Amino acid sequence: MKTTRYFEEQVMRKRPYIRREWCERVLARPARREVQPDGRIRYWATVPELGERVLRVVTLEDGETVHNAFPDRDFVVPSGQAREEP
Repeated sequence: MKTTRYFEEQVMRKRPYIRREWCERVLARPARREVQPDGRIRYWATVPELGERVLRVVTLEDGETVHNAFPDRDFVVPSGQAREEP
């Protein structure tokens, strides 16, 4: 998984409980994907290991390089959307 320096030095330091494999899983099977005005891409998916919480992963414009990741308390999984199995 490609990451930015910000992700390595800031995000992983502030949120050491986040696992890289969770980010990879969110990118592979998002419940939702949205392009930001700056071109970065947001992905959301439920992560069972996070207590069924939703993880938001933000990539650079390439859709591969992870720049940020955090539990998103405000995101609601769309009805009918399957929850991710571990």
